Amino acid sequence: MNYDSTSYFVTDYDPTIEDSYTKQCVIDDQVARLDILDTAGQEEFSAMREQYMRSGEGFLLVFSVTDRNSFDEINKFHKQILRVKDRDEFPMLLVGNKSDLESQRVVSQLEAQQLAQQLRIPYLECSAKLRLNVDVAFHDLVRLIRLVNLLFFFILFFFLIIKIYRKFQAEERPPLKPAVYQKPKRKCCIL
Repeated sequence: MNYDSTSYFVTDYDPTIEDSYTKQCVIDDQVARLDILDTAGQEEFSAMREQYMRSGEGFLLVFSVTDRNSFDEINKFHKQILRVKDRDEFPMLLVGNKSDLESQRVVSQLEAQQLAQQLRIPYLECSAKLRLNVDVAFHDLVRLIRLVNLLFFFILFFFLIIKIYRKFQAEERPPLKPAVYQKPKRKCCIL
């Protein structure tokens, strides 16, 4: 899938070349800057790919619905991202491209959905040529990244509150003396 910042389909796309794009857009009333690296899945870029994976905040795992090999590579890329990020989960979307070429389809929608379920990531199909769901894929990924960041913030905040509470509980406080009612002393006077 080639997401050119000029929003038109590139017909002379060369999948053997790594390419990068930057696009600024507004998603849910917030500005987002997308730094997009298209590695084309080529093996000769694997060392550079890991370098980019370290800095990436989210990933679109794109395959062609007309190319079985591109689909079969998805699992490898998913594992590589998780390994590089040292995480069990990370913001990713599985994207089936070339949905306009239904007669040439070799990967069924059901098969792709099953893989997405196995990887625990969302799935959608798009057509870069028809501009169908291309923006949706990027926008959904940004929303997912924002959600993960928000959850991370709340978890940190929660643990900070717990830490403060425990510190407060552990502080030595002077013991409270029980209030004991004492009868006033009577003074007697003998004459």
